[in-house]
Amino acid sequence: MPLEVGTIVEGKVKSIAPFGAFVELGEGKTGLVHISEISTEYVKSIEDHIKQNDVVKVMILSVDEKGKINLSIKKAMEKMPKSSKPAEVNFSKPKAALGFEDMMAKFKQESDEKMQSLKIGKEPRRNRYGQ
Repeated sequence: MPLEVGTIVEGKVKSIAPFGAFVELGEGKTGLVHISEISTEYVKSIEDHIKQNDVVKVMILSVDEKGKINLSIKKAMEKMPKSSKPAEVNFSKPKAALGFEDMMAKFKQESDEKMQSLKIGKEPRRNRYGQ
């Protein structure tokens, strides 16, 4: 089967490097999934998302004249119908994760409370005559 740009194929992760994962596509062809194409989330460590010998669906991004094949797991997941997507579970975030606006509002409130407590301690004390 010829590898065409834009098609989604299944492959087996053969090896993992700090910059990406090499996926065997069959017929002796191997492509690279760059670390930026592993997930829609920030990927600090590839091993947190995929392991060697995992079977993954990848989209073919490009095939150059030397035969190098660039792949994307992220884009393959976007193109698959929602019913066939595997459920993504992220155990690193708490269930009630705050959005950016909520975090900023909470930070501002805590900051205002701290500033208020500092202002109270620095007010000059008045004697009983109001001076």
